[in-house]
Amino acid sequence: MNWDQVEGNWEQVKGKVRQKWGKLTDDDLETAKGHKQELAGRIQERYGIERDKAEAALDDFAKKL
Repeated sequence: MNWDQVEGNWEQVKGKVRQKWGKLTDDDLETAKGHKQELAGRIQERYGIERDKAEAALDDFAKKL
């Protein structure tokens, strides 16, 4: 799945994101609404990782969907 598809299917994908990144709040997920850059920023904040690693993790996650 690419990020356009993730955004389009956000309500279905949101639960899988929550399973993988449990530290993300409902507000984080609602704010991101599938937008990769916003979601990467939220993951970076919650997990204390570098932004490029958060984006790489999101790319890997999307490929596996």
